[in-house]
Amino acid sequence: MKKGVLLVNLGSPDSPNPKDVKKYLGEFLMDERVIDIPYTARALLVRGIILKTRPKASAAAYKKIWWQEGSPLIVISKRLQDKIKNQVDIPVALAMRYGSMTIEKGLKELVEQGVKEVLLFPLYPQFAMATTETILVKAEDIRKMHFPNLKIESVPAFYNKSDYIEVLSKSIQRYLKGKPYEHLLFSYHGVPERHIRKSDISKSHCKINGSCCVTPSKAHEFCYRHQCLEVTRLVAEKLQLKEGSYSTSFQSRLGFDPWLQPYTDRTIERLGKEGIRNMAIVTPAFVSDCLETLEEIAMEGQEIFHEMGGNEFTTIPCLNDDDDFVNLLSKWISDWNKN
Repeated sequence: MKKGVLLVNLGSPDSPNPKDVKKYLGEFLMDERVIDIPYTARALLVRGIILKTRPKASAAAYKKIWWQEGSPLIVISKRLQDKIKNQVDIPVALAMRYGSMTIEKGLKELVEQGVKEVLLFPLYPQFAMATTETILVKAEDIRKMHFPNLKIESVPAFYNKSDYIEVLSKSIQRYLKGKPYEHLLFSYHGVPERHIRKSDISKSHCKINGSCCVTPSKAHEFCYRHQCLEVTRLVAEKLQLKEGSYSTSFQSRLGFDPWLQPYTDRTIERLGKEGIRNMAIVTPAFVSDCLETLEEIAMEGQEIFHEMGGNEFTTIPCLNDDDDFVNLLSKWISDWNKN
């Protein structure tokens, strides 16, 4: 059976214009795994409130980071795809969970090349309801409806794979070389606390306290919080970071429900108030730079730090199309193709 790969990232509006941003946000926020409340309440919140106020502000943010070639996330993802294509012997397509580059289009592209077996590759190191799970569910729905004879296998979360940690650590080390920093902040995309509990396959382990994420459990296979903390721990170990010179936080919260803490913006503010004058920040929940890294962290985060008296604010890029990252993903794909 001919094999192929579908890389899947989050997505982006077609342009930074409010109309396109509104369309994109509508699809994204109406996903039941992003805002996981009953449909009627979700529609009222999203269409009745958020989409009447947020698109204009979000469009302004997108305009700040938009590249001449297009959306940074899309451009970077295509570069990654092209580089991987040059290293593997099977077709590699690219899709987005939201927006015009749909998963259906990606699967169709592979099927038209004679592919019968697909490796679905969510470009997320950690598992989360609102990222990996929604991709898997959407892909399966599309397969049943349009490609019933297609076999799909997915790549599990790779947050703790030693070769991934090696590549991530090497990238961080390279960007920190020669940079004055007193503290390294690992900022991950936040999720509502209820998502952690909903993903707990044991139905009892996840307490979101100081011990559950470090106590061995089968729940960790799908626990986003554990997986984020584990990336921080493994990288700190690899880079031999001193205790107290690094920490973990969570960004991009939405609404008023409790989200994973500590919050990134408040952590940056606290570090500045405590006298840290030079800090660095890395965002390991993202493999491609995007609005959340280029605007929320590199611009807004830096502004907060400077307002608190900070000097040097070093933003470490995502792995993007880094050659070591390309080599790693290509190796995983080639190993799968041999089986």
